[in-house]
Amino acid sequence: MRVIPVIDLMAGQVVRAVRGERAAYRPVRSALCAGSDPVAVARALLDYSGADTLYVADLDALLGGPVQAGHLARLLQALPSTAIWLDGGFRNAAGLEDLARQFGPAAARLTPVFGSESLPDAQTARGCLADPARAVLSLDRRAGLPLDPAGCWDHEAWWPERIIVMTLECVGAFTGPDLSTLAAVRRRAPDAVIVGAGGIRDQADLRAAAAAGADAWLVASALHDRRIAPHAAL
Repeated sequence: MRVIPVIDLMAGQVVRAVRGERAAYRPVRSALCAGSDPVAVARALLDYSGADTLYVADLDALLGGPVQAGHLARLLQALPSTAIWLDGGFRNAAGLEDLARQFGPAAARLTPVFGSESLPDAQTARGCLADPARAVLSLDRRAGLPLDPAGCWDHEAWWPERIIVMTLECVGAFTGPDLSTLAAVRRRAPDAVIVGAGGIRDQADLRAAAAAGADAWLVASALHDRRIAPHAAL
């Protein structure tokens, strides 16, 4: 069971998630570091968790704006030993290819996360997920309903080797993880790497998530508040 730390980027700052309601996010206040600079916050999270992978949600891009390429370039340069999973609100593969050209060799450490909420149709989804070892699919849902115009939730044949189960109302809420949905995805994809997102409060939640079938969990608030111990992978 791995902990993968998360930074949510908005207007060049790291912000704190509030039940996945992105308009309510504000600059993060962390017990691990001062300020909301992306590089400083990322380093603090990685040092505290002992992780070698960082998840970056570009909220500007998810809300329809351009990817914050300058800040991503800073992160890639400052964290040369860290793999970065990027949810840039990708609606097709072209945006990712543009970023790869900008970042040069460092782009090899950038893994695209394709969110089911962002993929517009089935043909695009199949194309983005065609390389099952490269892409990560985030199966997004809110209030028990899938966010999924392309139909990703219904087509296991499209699923890549790594899947995120994202329950947005749990993100930043400290309500506990959505283990029933994760377990259901695990039953449908027994050989995949399954990563949960949202709701972790403490190490007991991490143990329960592992028992439900999670290989890893995306965590931010519980790390910032030191609710889980340093290097808390199980």
